Formats: sequence, C-alpha cells, structure tokens
Amino acid sequence: MAHLLGADSIRLAFPNRTVLDGVSLGLEDGDSVGVVGRNGDGKSSLLRLLAGRTTPDSGRVTLRRGTSVGLLDQTDSLDPEATVGHAVVGDAADHEWASDPRARSIIDGLLADVPWDQPVGALSGGQRRRTALAALLVQDPDVLLLDEPTNHLDVEGVTWLANHLKERSARGSGAFAVVTHDRWFLDEVTTATWEVHDGIVEPFEGGYAAYVLARVERDRQAATVAAKRANLMKKELAWLRRGAPARTSKPKFRIDAANALIADVPPVRDSVALTRMATARLGKDVVELVDASVSYVPGTDVLDRISWILGPGDRVGILGANGAGKSTLLGLVTGTLAPTAGRVKRGRTVEAAWLSQDLAELTTEADKRVADVIAPLRVSMRSSTGDDLTPGQVLERLGFTSAHLATPVRDLSGGQKRRLQLALTLLGEPNVLVLDEPTNDMDTDMLAAMEDLLDGWPGTLVVVSHDRYLLERVTDDQYAVLDGSLRHLPGGVEEYLALRARRGTTTSSSAPSARSAASGSVAASAPGTPTGTTPASPAAQPGGAARHASRKELASIERKLDKRQADAVALHEEMAAHDVADYAGLAALGARLRAVEAEIGELEERWLELSETLG
Repeated sequence: MAHLLGADSIRLAFPNRTVLDGVSLGLEDGDSVGVVGRNGDGKSSLLRLLAGRTTPDSGRVTLRRGTSVGLLDQTDSLDPEATVGHAVVGDAADHEWASDPRARSIIDGLLADVPWDQPVGALSGGQRRRTALAALLVQDPDVLLLDEPTNHLDVEGVTWLANHLKERSARGSGAFAVVTHDRWFLDEVTTATWEVHDGIVEPFEGGYAAYVLARVERDRQAATVAAKRANLMKKELAWLRRGAPARTSKPKFRIDAANALIADVPPVRDSVALTRMATARLGKDVVELVDASVSYVPGTDVLDRISWILGPGDRVGILGANGAGKSTLLGLVTGTLAPTAGRVKRGRTVEAAWLSQDLAELTTEADKRVADVIAPLRVSMRSSTGDDLTPGQVLERLGFTSAHLATPVRDLSGGQKRRLQLALTLLGEPNVLVLDEPTNDMDTDMLAAMEDLLDGWPGTLVVVSHDRYLLERVTDDQYAVLDGSLRHLPGGVEEYLALRARRGTTTSSSAPSARSAASGSVAASAPGTPTGTTPASPAAQPGGAARHASRKELASIERKLDKRQADAVALHEEMAAHDVADYAGLAALGARLRAVEAEIGELEERWLELSETLG
C-alpha cells in the first residue's frame, strides 16, 4: 500500500505538560484508524499535527506528493454569512453536484433536514456540525482526520457515516483516522487503533474489541499497572464476548484468548439481585402509562395513547429521531409533565431523578470546590453486591483524584462536569434514574467506568442516547418512539433502523425538497439515488377503535411476557439449586419450564402479529 502521511519523532509540549514526546507513526492507503485515550491526553492535538494545523516543537510531519488532507475539527471555520449550499459545494452549479451520486448521498445522509439556502450563522449547533462534516466529505481528501464526527448525529446518522466510511475504504480511497467516544462506531469502521497516553501513541491491530483484549493482556502482564483499570477492561471484554451476537460473530480478536481472560469474570450485572433490591426500594408499582397522550398544539399529538408499564429494576433504552417525543416521554415518567389525555400511575415510593443534557444542576455550584459540593452528601450509594459506596468512592470510581477535590467546578472540563453531575444524581438516592444523552464529553475509559457503576445500581433505569454501544451495554430492553407511539424492539437498535428504513423516514432516504427542485431531473434519474418506501394505504391500516384495542392487547401481552420470563428465570434458578438425586422433582420442574417457554413463544408470535398490524 502507498504511504500517504507520516510523523517522525514529533514532540509537542505546553507550559505545564508534554502532550506528545518522540511519536512516530504513519498512514497508508486503505488504513482505517481509531484514536482512543483519556480526555486531555492529546488525541485532538495529534490530529491537528497530522493535518498541519499545528507545528510540532521538534520532529516533522511528511506528506506524499499530491496527497490532500482534510480535518474535521471540534470547532469549524465555516463562513457564517455563506449559505449551507455554498459551504458544502462551493460555487459548483446545481447540475454538477446533483449528477454526482457520491455528493448526493452525502448531502441526503447528513443534511436532509437543513435548509439549503439558509445562512450558516442561523443554524443550530448540530446542523452546523453536520454541514461542516458534509463539506469535508464532499471534498473527498486522500486523508480524512475526524475529531468526534458522531457528535450531534442520531443513531441513523451514525450508521450512515459508518457505512460511508466503510464504502470509502472498500474502494481503496485513501485513509482516515477518527477520534470518537462512540465505541460501536470504532468497532464498525476501524481496523487499527492508536492509544494516546503518557506522551506516546501505542498502536494495536483491530478495532475497539481487539484493543480491549490487547489492553487487558498488557495490563495482566504488567504487575505495576493499577488492578482497578485491568478489572474494568476485563468486565468490558466480558460484555463484548457475551453481549450482542453480531459482535461475537466478528473475527476481530482471538476467541480462545478472550475466553481464557474472562473465564473467571461473572456476568456484568446480577439481574436477580438488582430486581430483588429494586423491588425492595420501589415495591411492585413504579410507573404505568394508561392511554397517555400529550399534545402541545391542539389536534396534534406528540404521544398518542401510549400504554406502558415500567417495573422495578427495569433497564430500558429509548430510541427515536430528534423531535419524535423522547423528552416528552421522559417528562411523563419523571412526573415533570402531565398528559393531556389518559393518565399516569406512579408508585408512592418513586423518587425519580433526571440527568439532563445541559448541566443545569451545576449552575449554582460553579464557584465551589468539588469537595465543598460533595461534602453535604453524607449518604452512601448501595449497590447490588451489598457494598455501600461513600461519596468519595463514587467520585473515585468516576475518575476523580484527590487533586480534583480542590478544583472549582467552573474549572472542570466538560467530561468532568458530566461525571460530577452523575455522582450528585446517584448520591441523591433516586430509585428511578433517567439519563438523557449521558455520554457527552466522556472518553471511552470514563464511559466504561460509568457503565460499571450503573451495573450495580439497584433501581429502574431509563436511558435516551444515540450511542448504540451504551444502550446495548447498560439496558436490557429497547423501545422506540415512532409516529407518536411507543414500540418495543426485541431486535434492539438493528430492528429500529430497519423499521425506519421501511417507513422511508431515515435521513439517508429523504431528499430535501429545495435540493431536489434545484437538481431537477438529473437527481431523479441518476443511478444510486435512494428512494423512500410507499406508505401503506389507509385501507391496510386498522380503524381507530380496532387500533386502540390492538394497543391494549399489545400492552397486556408485554405484561404477560415480563411475568412469564421472570417465571422462567425463577425455574432455572430452582433447578440449579435442586437436589440432583431427586430425578422426579427435576423432571417436574423441567416440565413446568417447557410449558412456560411454550407460552412465551406463543405470546411472542402474537406480539409480532399485533406489531405488524399497528405498523
């Protein structure tokens, strides 16, 4: 493969520390590299050095003659007076970019909801970020350097970008390196990993899963490495191997070595203990939505007659496009919003906490030191293992050192503020916890630490996030807010993406009307233009009364499924504890288990039938 870009013994130092010291590395045609490391260790600085935006104190960065380099920085340099169209395609005529399938795919995939003629300065932060990313991808440089490209992208946008980068690599079109906290994205698109730490860049073969394995091996061999970090990575590896089937089927690391490393690692969560403790704290009733609707504009329901039961110890992930009604649903769960129709029944012992995106909880604490913010909290956090974590131990688990305790809150980084916010929320002793995009500003190490802490938290957990790795990691069930309804997703994120694709509402299949009109028949007739699905005719949909009855039956089936699945778990446990010499007793338990499993199968079939009917 042709060498494109290289760094030779580069060094970069700031007045208070050395970021990179004697780093040598290179990118060749076809390379797909993920860059990981703790916040502040120099990941963004490394990309800026490779892009020529920053000059190293010593050493040099070299480019092959004729090689172009493009950098997506965390702050863009777009002209606020320019229109979105000009920022993306420059002075190119409409028929020029519209006749290019690659350019159309990028624009449709990232900017379907962004007005083409609107000034950049009038865009929201997320729209502006996507505009900068689209402009870079349309240029198609030989070397792509992407710093947190998944920020402000929803699950569909992240999936589209992953597919775009994989197609680019398959064509052999240059190389790319990406910094992101989205671990699913890393594992999906990268074939090599650079870990930036302690002034060096350490290379690993393979994506995120392979990196986790290699790092566990490294930590096991190095007796001086902190045991906590090694155990945390082992737990992460255990989930990667035992979790989503799609992950374990990919030959990205040696299965035998992985199995040997995690042979003594228990499942990431003790579901039985968590449910028992959650029930003790909450009782049997948590939150039940009964035909609940919410309307902000008369005649237009954001949520339409939703029936849903949230039980003790449930760990639920919520998916949905921006504006679909996820925050409205969270408001009903936490009690900050009342339904305009229907009702919400809430258990008497429910103490809900909502970890918001805007860090509002820290606004009044900006001038205080971290120690002073934590000092009034004398309570401990009880975990499912029976351990009581003091406030100091919770902070330590979330990456705070003794030096951080004297730091004013205003001087903390974005990720540190986010972790402090989570610590304060957990120490507030809620028994229902709602997390709204909790991964913002966190690196992969801190995400693993947060997930480890949540694994032992005994309560009902509801997570809204575009980070599919996090959803699959910390929740047991996923639901989607679609067209005002709440739909269970037995197939998880993949099922959600398939549903959105079938409905023709993904951003990658929705061409903006302004751009479609501008490109005329060229865009309509060019090969590779994505098309939406034709909606079902009204006759194919059930009537209002029938639809309402189907929804009630669906909610009833979900309640029965929960009970029968709990019965199956209990029977498995009873059989495991039963006297092996009691053959008759074991046979009776086995017969009961088979009957329960058969009933579960029938309920699931009926659930699927109703789900298809309701669309």
